[in-house]
Amino acid sequence: MSTTPDRTRVRLSDISSRAYEHPADRGALVALRSLRGFDEVFKRMSGLFNERALRLMFLASAVRVSERQFPDVYDYVRDAAYTLDLKQVPELYIQMNPQPNAMAIGSNKPFIVITTGLFDLLDAQEQRFVVGHEVGHILSGHAVYRTMLLALIRLATRVAWIPLGYIGLRAIVAALEEWYRKSELSCDRAGLLAAQDPDAAKRALMKMAGGSRLAEMNVDAFLEQAKEYDAAEDVRDGFLKLLITQGHTHPFAVIRLAELDRWIKEGSYQRVLNGDYPRRDTDSDTRIGDEARNAARSYKESWERTSDPLVGTLRDVAGSAASAGGKIFDTVADRWKNGSGNRRDDNGAA
Repeated sequence: MSTTPDRTRVRLSDISSRAYEHPADRGALVALRSLRGFDEVFKRMSGLFNERALRLMFLASAVRVSERQFPDVYDYVRDAAYTLDLKQVPELYIQMNPQPNAMAIGSNKPFIVITTGLFDLLDAQEQRFVVGHEVGHILSGHAVYRTMLLALIRLATRVAWIPLGYIGLRAIVAALEEWYRKSELSCDRAGLLAAQDPDAAKRALMKMAGGSRLAEMNVDAFLEQAKEYDAAEDVRDGFLKLLITQGHTHPFAVIRLAELDRWIKEGSYQRVLNGDYPRRDTDSDTRIGDEARNAARSYKESWERTSDPLVGTLRDVAGSAASAGGKIFDTVADRWKNGSGNRRDDNGAA
C-alpha cells in the first residue's frame, strides 16, 4: 500500500514517539519498555479481550475505509502514517454511532475506529488531526497498556465487596488513569504533527466541547476558560477538581487545548518540524531514571504555573521526588536487566 501524501508535508523520518510524548507518559512507557519480558506479559494480558473478534465485529458492522469507501479518510490515514513514518498503514473503520469518539484498538495489528458522531462534527483538516492522534497512539504502543487499565477496571468492579482489595486496585487504576490522560495529551501533539495545521487542531478540540457551531466560539475565550478552571477560587475547588477527574480517561477539552497551545508556543512543535527530534534507533539508550526525573519535573513545572491554592501546597514535593524516584527506577531497572541476563546465561542462551 502506497504511503505518499497528497500534498507536501514535512515527513518526520524515523521519528521516535518520545518526540511528542508528554513527560509523564514517556516516563511510564520507557520504564515498561526497558523491563525485559514486560511487553510480552502485557500482550498476554491483552488477550483478556479478543483482538481478532473485535476486528471481525467492526468488519461486519462498520465501514472499512479504502480507495473505494471514504477515499478522503483513506488518504488521511495514509498521509498520517507517511508523515509519522509508521511502516504499516493501519486499517480505519467508520462506525455508525452519534457519540463523538475515536480509538486505536489492538496490539498485534492495531486498527482505528472513528464514529460518525465525531466524523460528521469535523471538517477535513480537523479529521486529519484526529486520525493523526490515533496513529500516534499506535506509534507509541499505547493500546497494550490501555488494555491492562480496562482489565483492572473490570476486576475492581468484581472485587468491590472486598474493602482492602478494592482500595488497592482503585489506587492502581487511579494511577493508570492519570497516565492515560497524559497519553491523550501526547497524541494531541502527534495529531498536530501529522496534520501540521495548528488552527485545525484547536478547532477540533473546541468542537469536542461545544459542538459544530464554530462561528459561535473563540479560541482566545476558550483559553481564558482554561485559565479560570486552572486557577480555582480556593482549596475546595482544588479538591472538587480531583473528584470530578476520577474515572475519566481523557483530560477535559479546555485542558487539552491549553496544553497543545503551550507546546506550540514554547517552540517544541516547530523544533520537531525542523528535524530536531529523537530517532527510534536511540530509544534503547534512554534511562528510566532520567525519564522519571523529567516526569516529576514536568509535574512541578505545571504546579508552578497553576494558581490553584491546593496545588500550591504540594509544589515542594516534586523536587525531591524527581531525584529520589529517578534513582529508585534506575536501581530497579538495573536489577531486572541483570537478573534477566543471569537467567539467560544459566540457560546457555544469548
